[in-house]
Amino acid sequence: MLRKLAASARTRTELARALTSREVPEEAASAVLDRMTEVGLVDDVAFSRDWVASRQQRRHLSRTALRRELQTKGVDRDVIEEALEAVDGGDEHRAALDLAQRKARTMAGLEREVAYRRLGGALARRGFSGSVTAQVLGEVLDGWSTD
Repeated sequence: MLRKLAASARTRTELARALTSREVPEEAASAVLDRMTEVGLVDDVAFSRDWVASRQQRRHLSRTALRRELQTKGVDRDVIEEALEAVDGGDEHRAALDLAQRKARTMAGLEREVAYRRLGGALARRGFSGSVTAQVLGEVLDGWSTD
């Protein structure tokens, strides 16, 4: 379990799953996890806050996608909502715009409609709302040419 923590931060649920898969008795696993939480080795609040900052910056994910990832990791709903408070509409717009601009560079020569569909799909897969997607596509494809 310490190897898992050394590789990267983990949530309490992820570590509990790892202990269960190794057939550690539930009582012993709970005691170990409680102690690790007590000394600060396991902190779902800090994990969530760091996860949101990192994933939005590097992967350009929406609040929806970030929420889904944290839920998969077993983070409590209240902790997730607290972590997502740091992401405002401007952050989400910047992440979507950066992603769309990066992807648009690879689409030179495509018809505007094709680029629109592909960029729209990429943004949708990252969980961006229709309004953010429409606004970003308008900005990125304004003056699009098929040179």
